[in-house]
Amino acid sequence: MPDIETKLAAARTRLILDKPFLGALVLRLPMIAADPQWCQTTATDARSFYYNPDYIDALSLDETQFVLAHEALHCALSHFARRQHRVKLRWDVACDHAVNPLLVKDGLKPPPGTLLLDSFEGMTAEEIYPFIDENNTDQPMDQHIYDGADVDAASSGKQQGDEQREGGQGQTPRADEAQQGGSPEGAEQKQDSENGAPQPRPLSAGEREALAAQWQQRLAGAAQQAQQAGKLHGLLARMVGELLQPKLPWRMLLARYMTQAARDDFSYMRPSRREGTMILPSLHSAQADIVVALDTSGSVGSDEIDEFLAEINALKGQVRARATLHACDAELAKDGPWLFEPWEEFKLPREFPGGGGTDFRPVFDWIERQGRSPDLLLYFTDAEGDFPKAEPPYPVIWLVKGKAPVPWGQRIQLN
Repeated sequence: MPDIETKLAAARTRLILDKPFLGALVLRLPMIAADPQWCQTTATDARSFYYNPDYIDALSLDETQFVLAHEALHCALSHFARRQHRVKLRWDVACDHAVNPLLVKDGLKPPPGTLLLDSFEGMTAEEIYPFIDENNTDQPMDQHIYDGADVDAASSGKQQGDEQREGGQGQTPRADEAQQGGSPEGAEQKQDSENGAPQPRPLSAGEREALAAQWQQRLAGAAQQAQQAGKLHGLLARMVGELLQPKLPWRMLLARYMTQAARDDFSYMRPSRREGTMILPSLHSAQADIVVALDTSGSVGSDEIDEFLAEINALKGQVRARATLHACDAELAKDGPWLFEPWEEFKLPREFPGGGGTDFRPVFDWIERQGRSPDLLLYFTDAEGDFPKAEPPYPVIWLVKGKAPVPWGQRIQLN
């Protein structure tokens, strides 16, 4: 055990020196030797780092750094508070697929059998989860014991083993409790002293909420320290930025940008003599000119398009905007565009069959041929296609379903 503790301490120290962001997070988890009956490798309950000594003994120092950072990132990303309705095993696998590429890209060496797919690089656990099959047989490299499901399963297995041993010895569960001190608590204390720490209880809803806030503060503090040292780069830096920047629902962001495009303002023009000599501000309005483009290449579903158009319809009347609607896959829809005045319902004129490719340039070319400079162009897409080489002289907002980046303009994440 002293050798195991020395290896863990050395791995943690090396993380603090070489990778201060991960090292600062690992420091927040006390390291506790666990009973091998329930802890096969490593585990966390968002409060501590539990380990099987035999497992740590078999790892190299580099691999030990990986498992320490792996558990710390689960906590820092609040995976313990984000499962919601999802199936636990699939969620645990998705969380491992979200964490492991971050650590590998940061230069850490994973132990054998670590779940790692390049296609999941840069994705969150929520985005990965739908790709994990319902009959998935993969197992996470560690145990996420902040949920009651883990405790129930482990307790059930332990109870069955106890019953089998008791059946062979002719003892009853009550007699076995009496030999260990007369209560399950006594049994836990004996297990803790001889074989390692017993499995901790799962988190309550209040504890999950409090720990999520606490870990977000720790994440921000660790990121600040690492940035000051110039040692936070790549995928980890981008992930931290996305987590710490304020998040607003896409509808609220869309409303903000459409309101900015509105042409309501105050005028201080000198009034006529018949109205007096005092100059007071007066509100004047003009219709905003908005172009809306829909990516109909097949990558965006009709239900999502309907939801987007309903939101535009609600906002269009508020900001008094005349909207021109285009549908485009590799080329513009032949029977478009469609023009909607502020008082007209903004809706999809017809069903559009999905195309084979995506090209955003036809919409921008059409605007240029018309000699127009709209107050705003809204493009609803998955952002996977051919963009114009140069940014136009009018504001463009991309409402993006998926993770693809855009070369310019304002990007709003839809999902």
